[in-house]
Amino acid sequence: MAQKKTLTVMQTGSPIGRKADQRATLVGLGLNKINRTRVLEDTPSVRGMIAKVAHLVKVVEA
Repeated sequence: MAQKKTLTVMQTGSPIGRKADQRATLVGLGLNKINRTRVLEDTPSVRGMIAKVAHLVKVVEA
């Protein structure tokens, strides 16, 4: 069985003063504090969420 591709996403910015949908996107990615990291499956929906908050997160492809 092939191993699924993953992305490591780290929150680098604060959602304070941002629109509610950007805050909700961070929560959807499992992030809520600066420097928190999550390992997520590399899917088009996750890529879209990352693109929406690209200014608040850093991605390391694993």
